[in-house]
Amino acid sequence: MFELGYLGLFLSSFLAATVVPFSSEAILSGMLMAGYPVPSSLVLATLGNWLGGLTSYYLGYLGKEEWIQTYLHIQKEKTDRFKQYIKGKETWIAFFCWLPFIGDVLAVAMGLLKISPLQTALGMLLGKALRYLVWAFLTIWIINL
Repeated sequence: MFELGYLGLFLSSFLAATVVPFSSEAILSGMLMAGYPVPSSLVLATLGNWLGGLTSYYLGYLGKEEWIQTYLHIQKEKTDRFKQYIKGKETWIAFFCWLPFIGDVLAVAMGLLKISPLQTALGMLLGKALRYLVWAFLTIWIINL
């Protein structure tokens, strides 16, 4: 992916935010070590990962809440209680879509439960941007050791 430059970074970040297991952080670190500018690398990694996360969200959004009861055997009352519990916290819950493994599932679940698209998008963007910012900082710190 390194030879693809920014396109490779964007694609790897996009794929990493879907159910495809991929390490976009390694690509970001490699590009920073190769001398790519930090700001543009951060923007493209964040944008790709955010759009990948939103894709997972919208795939869930296309589903039906009844599927939760049918296939996961979770009663409607429980999903209703969960939706009531997270009311007002949607942005913060979406913030954690950057987490490995559970973040992708969280994005799909938020879509399936029809959680606010705007709040989901905002929370995801904040979480993913902060994750890449911290990762870039750590990479640059290690490079400068």
